[in-house]
Amino acid sequence: MKVIQVSDIHLVPDGNLLFGEDPVQRFRQCIDHINTHHADAELVVITGDLTHDGDEPSYRLLADCLQALKLPVQLLLGNHDEREVFRRVFPQAPVDDNGFVQHHHDSGQARLIFLDTKHPGTHEGRLCEQRLAWLDQQLQAAQGRHAYLFSHHPPFELDLPSMDWIRLREEADLRALVRKHGNVRHMFSGHVHRPSGGSWYGTPFSTVPGTNHQHALDFTLTGPATTSMEPPAYAVLSLREQGVVVHYHAFMDQSRLYPYYG
Repeated sequence: MKVIQVSDIHLVPDGNLLFGEDPVQRFRQCIDHINTHHADAELVVITGDLTHDGDEPSYRLLADCLQALKLPVQLLLGNHDEREVFRRVFPQAPVDDNGFVQHHHDSGQARLIFLDTKHPGTHEGRLCEQRLAWLDQQLQAAQGRHAYLFSHHPPFELDLPSMDWIRLREEADLRALVRKHGNVRHMFSGHVHRPSGGSWYGTPFSTVPGTNHQHALDFTLTGPATTSMEPPAYAVLSLREQGVVVHYHAFMDQSRLYPYYG
């Protein structure tokens, strides 16, 4: 199963710039690149921060951009999003019984679970009792399948103090559910605007760069993250019976290529 993960697109009203770049134009370029190189993927998952300010014009721009995408898409919410505004523009987006933008996608022996970690009034991630109960049910129903978790906020520390302080707060509760069910093979997150990977109490994880701007790799900064304009990328996920492969495709890369002839 091939899945594309895009994250932190931070759309702003058309024509506006964010950190000197046009995030709408960059996202359109990202979509074109996916259509050209990965039309065989089953699904595109955008793991939050769909907009920069949670405003309706930006969500309507997102809807317009997505018309060009040739693959099904699943949208998650991030700390920069606004749930009510999003649902007004995307009324067809799946939600759980409590109105959280949560859903799952089954394919063969895989269940992809999409979490809503948005909490009003803060940039940190939260999973309240209702959302944890929903996840508990999803993991129970996925017994016999490999479960893959997608969220905006990672629950694990990345040794980046500027981002770790706004990670998911219910780390212990999530760990208890993962340990209880034992079927989570990988966790995919956004939020940190960086490619990273490792394991969290034995469960592999990965994060992905943003499509407009990144957060500088600074292991000492304790305040808000410093924005950098490192190349954007999305992740190409290969979910196999044997395991998971994650590649990062830099969709704006124009480096010279040198064929090898042996």
